[in-house]
Amino acid sequence: MSVNFETPVRHIKGVGPRRSEIFEKAGIRTVGDLVRYRPFRYEDRTNFQEIARLRPEREVVVRGTVRHPGRLLIRRKGLSILELVVADSSGSVPVRFFNQPYLSKVFRKEQEVILFGTPRYDSYSFALTFQNPEFELIVAGEDQVIHTGRITPVYRRIDKLTTRILRQLIHRSLEALGVDEHDSLPREILSRWNFPSLFKALRNLHFPEFPADTSKEEFLKALNEFSTPAQRRFVFEEFFLFQLGLYMARRGRELIPKRRKIVLSSSVRKRLKSILPFHPTAAQKRVLKEIAGDLCGDRVMSRLLQGDVGSGKTIVALQAMVIVIENGFQAALMAPTELLVEQHFRNMQKYLRQTPYHLASLSRRIKGEERKRILSQVKSGEVQLLVGTHALIQEKVAFQDLGIVVVDEQHRFGVIQRSELMKKGSLPDTLVMTATPIPRSLAMTVYGDLRVSVLDEMPPGRKPVKTVVKMETSRDEVYSVLRRQVKEGRQVYIVYPLIEESAKLELRSAVEMAEQLQTEVFEDVKVGLMHGRLQPAEKDELMKQFVEGLVQILVSTTVIEVGIDVPNATVMVIEHAERFGLSQLHQLRGRIGRGEHGGLCILMVDKVASRDAHERLDIMKRTSDGFKIAEKDLEIRGPGEFLGTRQSGVPMFHFGDIVRDREILELARREAESFFDRVNSGDDEEQKANLGCLINEWREQHGLIRVG
Repeated sequence: MSVNFETPVRHIKGVGPRRSEIFEKAGIRTVGDLVRYRPFRYEDRTNFQEIARLRPEREVVVRGTVRHPGRLLIRRKGLSILELVVADSSGSVPVRFFNQPYLSKVFRKEQEVILFGTPRYDSYSFALTFQNPEFELIVAGEDQVIHTGRITPVYRRIDKLTTRILRQLIHRSLEALGVDEHDSLPREILSRWNFPSLFKALRNLHFPEFPADTSKEEFLKALNEFSTPAQRRFVFEEFFLFQLGLYMARRGRELIPKRRKIVLSSSVRKRLKSILPFHPTAAQKRVLKEIAGDLCGDRVMSRLLQGDVGSGKTIVALQAMVIVIENGFQAALMAPTELLVEQHFRNMQKYLRQTPYHLASLSRRIKGEERKRILSQVKSGEVQLLVGTHALIQEKVAFQDLGIVVVDEQHRFGVIQRSELMKKGSLPDTLVMTATPIPRSLAMTVYGDLRVSVLDEMPPGRKPVKTVVKMETSRDEVYSVLRRQVKEGRQVYIVYPLIEESAKLELRSAVEMAEQLQTEVFEDVKVGLMHGRLQPAEKDELMKQFVEGLVQILVSTTVIEVGIDVPNATVMVIEHAERFGLSQLHQLRGRIGRGEHGGLCILMVDKVASRDAHERLDIMKRTSDGFKIAEKDLEIRGPGEFLGTRQSGVPMFHFGDIVRDREILELARREAESFFDRVNSGDDEEQKANLGCLINEWREQHGLIRVG
């Protein structure tokens, strides 16, 4: 049968039902999926060596003849050894295969073979021996060698499918495909950037040949850095497809007329000024103007509000909601934790106390008749601003006319949760808000379908937080600093990475240390303990006591990382700071220095084992710029870890790396937007059909990444 990219992988010789099932679980269903399964590294197996010149512990390739076809030894239950001898004109070498008895039927006397491996001295005979080498049988009349004698691709194992099996199956698939497969990239883009055609790129991805104008060493280095023309073509293609989908989603929303009319009248402006507790910064004015322009426009807003810790995002978001409420519509704010919801609710009540607005909060702790009353008031429109956790997206929550959705710290929500809230209204304006500075390359993937506003200026009077690193030997000195601060009327956070002591990680636990600090170190002050296992009511009461100064030292896990605002807290001690990511350290540090007294962040470390940990601590000492910190954190940890989990909405690219390939990402964005606009406004039916295919492919791969 003829084979194309859509052919089920089970039709490739050597796959069969069992292997097809393994491929299915790995997301490889078609021949196209299989030939796009990329090698994770490449080895030079062209360096043939005479057997007589073999040296121990050096990778080599040997070509010879099987002199003794092998004998199968059963040393003990569960262990078998196949021994054979391979010789060339210079000498011979023993070869052993462990627990591969089927190979006794593969090798025969005088069989020509290529071996790739590292010879080592045998512990019994002290002879130089190959153990479990890669091998290739040389068949008379065939000169195609895929496992050795060439640049050889190495693949990550898929269940029981080894790199050797995968290499064989991918080679067969490429041989069966031919050269007439449709190229997914537009011809003019291939030509403009000198990218190879799809089939040529696939051949060079899996079975590259040394180019004549480049040294072996340089070419192998380029392959393993994923920077050859074929590899760059696949990186570009993946980014192009993704950016095309995001741009399509954004343009699609922008073309939908807004159902509700919002105006920024003099009375609305007066209301905005009345709620401001301080004079806004130039950045806040600029960003509010951008948001107001969207709100008053005739297209639905989809905007990201990004700013560092303490830059004043919340008041800007509140002003946006006031504009909508003043025009007769409802507003909703969704935050990731009940603690943050309650803080938002208290702050908004304070800011809006001079207004007639009816505010409500909704979380798991609100139950029974109170919950029914709030839901009824939201549905009737009596509640104009609703603040809540993911409880807002439950089916029973219905709005009369939801005009704006604000999603705070959105990366802590799954993308489906975020979309569900936006479906609560008839295409409400959407403001996605984050205090985690996002480097441009990551923002282009996570928020590529949103317009971006950045608060890049701190409010006047905000004093910088000094950051120091202290070793365990300085603990008494650190405790003296804390006593002095408490004596002066200030408050202290002490943050631990664990709740209870772990046998696997020798880290101080919050529970154990809170008790020790209260009974042995700070007997004369009140020490509180905050962690994720406390009931909501317990958390609320503890935070209330801390805000009011009844608790002077708050021992906590990272539940205080986001949004908690206690201006009188001036010192933070972060235990085992080397265990935290850069952005998390920065977010934690942002909890202090929010008042008139500045702040001191003490990073306590026991021992710093890794270079990355040294780098993180050094950066924290040197800068408080969240964007610089985020850029470095992205480089160190990668995008998936940077924002938490895959559910956070970070697309997992197969070929591209948004840190390594940020220039290609930017190029792909420009080309995707230009291609979409050009084709969409023209009358070339072939191009439009091609665009349709690309859009369908994007929806299949990335559909859930969309906002709205």
